[in-house]
Amino acid sequence: MSDGPVEAPGLDGSDIAVGADAFVDRGAGLEVAVVGAGAVGATAAYDLAREGASVTLYEKGGIASGSSGRAAGVCYNAFADELDAEIAADAIERFRTLSGDETFPFTECPYVWLVREGDDQRVDLIRGGIREMQENGVVALEVGPDELAERFPDLRTDDVAVGGIAGAAGYTDPARYTACLAAAASGAGATIETETPVGVRTDPPRVVPTADSNSVDDEREYDAVLVAAGGHTKAILEAASVPIAMKPYRVQALTATETITEPMCYDATGGFYVRPHEMGLLAGNGTETVEIDPDSYDRSANPDFAASLIDRVTHRFPDLEVDENAVARAWAGVCTATPDQDPLVGEVAQGVYVATGFQGHGFMRAPAIGAQVADQLLGGDGIDRFDPTRFDGDESFDIVEGMDLDGLE
Repeated sequence: MSDGPVEAPGLDGSDIAVGADAFVDRGAGLEVAVVGAGAVGATAAYDLAREGASVTLYEKGGIASGSSGRAAGVCYNAFADELDAEIAADAIERFRTLSGDETFPFTECPYVWLVREGDDQRVDLIRGGIREMQENGVVALEVGPDELAERFPDLRTDDVAVGGIAGAAGYTDPARYTACLAAAASGAGATIETETPVGVRTDPPRVVPTADSNSVDDEREYDAVLVAAGGHTKAILEAASVPIAMKPYRVQALTATETITEPMCYDATGGFYVRPHEMGLLAGNGTETVEIDPDSYDRSANPDFAASLIDRVTHRFPDLEVDENAVARAWAGVCTATPDQDPLVGEVAQGVYVATGFQGHGFMRAPAIGAQVADQLLGGDGIDRFDPTRFDGDESFDIVEGMDLDGLE
């Protein structure tokens, strides 16, 4: 996880511009600004550039220095909803296609989600959700505790009521992915402006300097502007008198030196996830359902977070010898919520587009969402359900934890 700029030396875009990602010229003559060099913004910039658009990617810090650099890197298709399942499948397939020794790693790994005995509501959600997944063509299997123990002997299963296994799953390094896509965008002709905070204005769509900008002296008009700046997206658009129904909130995670190999696991009753990591393991889900200021939130984990999470992880993986001394790092990042838990993706004002509000699933969707919003900028159809103008922007709503069994409801 990154606190600053992430580089991908030697990548010029040619390594990943193959097959379905071959260069075309549908965007020739179009000038586009992308504000935010996280996973979604970098992906959209790459897709626009390879379509022939003239792209400038602005980032107030370094590549992946915001939420993407602090993401967990868990990628799965365990969604009962048909649209969510389609997006997840597209994203995972693209992770597979673009990954490699010269780009970024993507490690195939089964994803298990489980519910403990006595958690009857979630048991019903899992069973009904898996049936819907199978009907939608998602590779998912319902398992009981004995089957789960046989398949994954390191897991404790004696308290499990029911579990699910998703075959289309894996994990990656979010910062590395983002750096590679930004490098590929540059190789495809995009201009990358890091350490360059900018604002956005409408009518016409344009980028303007901010009070703390040292490298942008004058405003610049574009044919289209995409704001994909994570938790900062709301403030950027509000300054342009474009309110959106989104709230940033704080989540927490840690890495520890004790090793697991598989599976990636979400214990819905225990309220945490864990996956293999180059350090040993990565675990998290210290969600706080309170709106925060993405410029001034506490980037360190809460004092009691690591101890509490380690207790839950070792309950599920009893052979692990993990204590607080094994914690390599604990941190906090930012996720974004919307009233209906669907993201805001598409045109929010004439020539101004947005991609935010992913409820903690932004990174795993980035390859698909970046491609989709780039296509919409080039004249393609948007996703009606994600249309950001479905809200007025002044809605009152509670933040709901994104890492839950939402996809099964």
